[in-house]
Amino acid sequence: MAKKTYSFYPGCSSQTKASSDNYLKSTNSMCKYLDIELKEIPDWNCCGASIGYAEGGELPRITLSARNIALSEKHNPGMDLVATCAACWLSTREAKERLDHSTQMKTDANEALKEAGLAYEGKQNARHMAEVLVEDFGFDELKKGVKKPLQGIKFAGYVGCQTNRPFGIAGESFENPLYLDNLVEAMGGEAVSYDQKVTCCGGALAFSEPEKSQKQIKDIIESAYDHGAEMIVTPCPLCQANVEIYQGEVNKRFGTKFNIPVMYYSQLITIAYGGTAQEAALDGQLVRATKLEEIARK
Repeated sequence: MAKKTYSFYPGCSSQTKASSDNYLKSTNSMCKYLDIELKEIPDWNCCGASIGYAEGGELPRITLSARNIALSEKHNPGMDLVATCAACWLSTREAKERLDHSTQMKTDANEALKEAGLAYEGKQNARHMAEVLVEDFGFDELKKGVKKPLQGIKFAGYVGCQTNRPFGIAGESFENPLYLDNLVEAMGGEAVSYDQKVTCCGGALAFSEPEKSQKQIKDIIESAYDHGAEMIVTPCPLCQANVEIYQGEVNKRFGTKFNIPVMYYSQLITIAYGGTAQEAALDGQLVRATKLEEIARK
């Protein structure tokens, strides 16, 4: 019997062979070390985060997430529903809030779900994996599993916007959330203080207005560098992708020379717990995390 079991919603970007499947691989490795069982929701669908606000209508957007919750309630009863993707978590959490506080919205969503033989009941919590680590384990408990401390590496904890507002992590400041900093310290690394940890990466503008998005990415990386960070760690696949992938474009546009690895907390924990570079999916990085690779080889 696993120490803790959760209903799991992978989301599109983090599923196998998708753009952030290194997040899924490292999460699975992390959960193995933490004795967590993730029971994937059968036949889950996209949360609609990318297109949900593009004049598709409020009810369809909410119902997309309601279907995932209904499937979770049906197949994985009695568990919390956990997502790793910040956008998936936000969409699911918002849907739950709306459905639980609007009888009409719940009635309309269930009318649509009835066609698929499903019904939203609202019996499960919608949580981000970071919440699970902080609230169900805690930093002191997480620290106990460290076998290869991340000593000598300075990290900038980049929370981004979606896991910070409007919900955030319980007990954390909206302006200066510290859970990534505390997680880094628990793994033996050093967390740097900087002023861009909740700045949006401009994900929604990456294609429509790249100059604005890249300016935001520049500000994030520049602040991290200026405060001594050697790597950035984030809980969001879109933040990870934007801040890592567009460093080359930012360098061309602004004449900078950024080359900083952007990691997931799950990769840090996997390496610190004695996992291999393969288990942590370090080969999925565009900017190699050579210092983590060195620790993994010890």
